[in-house]
Amino acid sequence: MGEGAGWESDELPDEVDVVVIGAGIGGLSCAALLARYGLSVAVVEAHYVAGGAAHGFVRDDFHFDAGPSYFLGLSSPPGESINGVRQVLDAVGETLPNGVAIYNSLKMYFPEGEFECVANRETYRDAIRRFAGDDAVDEWDALENAMSGLGDAAVAIPFAGMRGDAGVALTMAKYVPPLVKALGNGPRGAEGFEDAKYLRENFAVLVDEHVTNKWLRSLLDLECFVISGLKADATSAAIMAFTYAERHKEEGCVYDYPIGGSMAIINALARGVRKHGGKLALRSPVDQIVCDASNAAVGVRLKKGGRVIKARKAVVTNASAWDTVSALLPESVKAKRTESGDANHTEQTPKCGSFVHLHVGFDGTGLPSNESLGIHHLVVDDWRKGVDGKRNVFNISIPTTLDPTAAPAGKHVAHVYGAANEPWGDWANVAYGSDEYEAMKKAAGDDLYRALEKVIPDIRKRVECELVATPLTQKRFVKKTEGTYGPGVDMTRFNVYGAELPPGPATGVTNLWATGDSTYPGIGVPAAAGSGFFTANSIVSVFKHLGMVYGVGYPKIGKNV
Repeated sequence: MGEGAGWESDELPDEVDVVVIGAGIGGLSCAALLARYGLSVAVVEAHYVAGGAAHGFVRDDFHFDAGPSYFLGLSSPPGESINGVRQVLDAVGETLPNGVAIYNSLKMYFPEGEFECVANRETYRDAIRRFAGDDAVDEWDALENAMSGLGDAAVAIPFAGMRGDAGVALTMAKYVPPLVKALGNGPRGAEGFEDAKYLRENFAVLVDEHVTNKWLRSLLDLECFVISGLKADATSAAIMAFTYAERHKEEGCVYDYPIGGSMAIINALARGVRKHGGKLALRSPVDQIVCDASNAAVGVRLKKGGRVIKARKAVVTNASAWDTVSALLPESVKAKRTESGDANHTEQTPKCGSFVHLHVGFDGTGLPSNESLGIHHLVVDDWRKGVDGKRNVFNISIPTTLDPTAAPAGKHVAHVYGAANEPWGDWANVAYGSDEYEAMKKAAGDDLYRALEKVIPDIRKRVECELVATPLTQKRFVKKTEGTYGPGVDMTRFNVYGAELPPGPATGVTNLWATGDSTYPGIGVPAAAGSGFFTANSIVSVFKHLGMVYGVGYPKIGKNV
């Protein structure tokens, strides 16, 4: 077990304004913001720790991140970040008490050789030249020019201003001038206004217009896959334009790692919920969303004892769309969804693949310095398999290079995982703990070790603590259908709950809202926090929302807010 607010559980009241199902980053962000708005909130979480895919855990004095460890914008001064998580924390008056460590590069291991990806434009261009030649650099330059203004335009539309009703015309009004400025003041001048169309396009539309080099196209797919779990044809062009603009800005860019790991963020969000009167109950799985005679959501029934927690205003689900509609909705609502075609729409929505993980604690004797070893590494086995090919891309994090407190003195921890590239079908009919399962688990572990050996060749001799996780583990602990990473579509243009629903938190069920990666803007930590803004704002009145947007009773919560 661990320590902190994300490990603590509260007694639940019988009735609140809003019940939030699930304490992932989306659910906690939404709950903390709703509590800050003055609503009474109860978060019910099935796991024994909050955080969802971003929770942490401890084994043999080694502290591990279960999921993400790659962050931007956490170290910005208060009120100056464009990171969704940091903006939520600023809005609810919370911080990361132990701060963050900063760095500016990650190491990539390609079939053709190694590449240290420094947050610097010219270094990136030099790497493209080294691997793909001058023509590829020319294509990159053309793509970068086409993206000019688009990244700033994406930043000019903050999550904090979004809501799911007509009131958005008021809450987003102050962001129209920055958007116009971003589109019209770039290198392309007035032609930049034409780029507004790309705000709702996938990145492949831009790539196809400017890039033919096969290696460069693979690299761009890889960059998308690392951020969203999807290739360029299902990743938002605006998100990628922003990513490159931020990483290659003239004044320089740093990446962040929170001291205490991703759990430090979860603990801060949990404190934010409680600071404003909200409650968070762990080990409290939901049996069903309770609906009234008109099929409007009015609460939740817990599995333990059948207790009902009433919701005066809304229920928010941070469970995946598939788990929500298949396991949590009452039969009357399911029948309506079947009749309307929404049930089929949700069922047919593609899912990303699942994960295999390797967590190891190991002896650091004789290894390079922490600075030389570095925290983040990315391994590509074979470009021909595609970046989403089974176990073809591995992410490696060694957080003890920045946060030595995560392991005993002289030791390190590492997390290696294949994100969204493990087919659920390979595991679906395998019995947990069977001989077949153990053999498949060992094979997965060997592949994960081979990736880590690119960084630490003798790693297997150093290991003191080892855990291998499979899609069945992922499904069990993250509580997601098929252990999926999330929807396999661009969520800035899609709603999993219904073909006729706009992108965003609407589910088609009155008073039931969604948050997290099954809604806009999709997969990733900043995206999940951004969805928390979108959902919370949609529940409160326009006037309360305007108070946050214009800073009436609130501090400045973001550079772009």
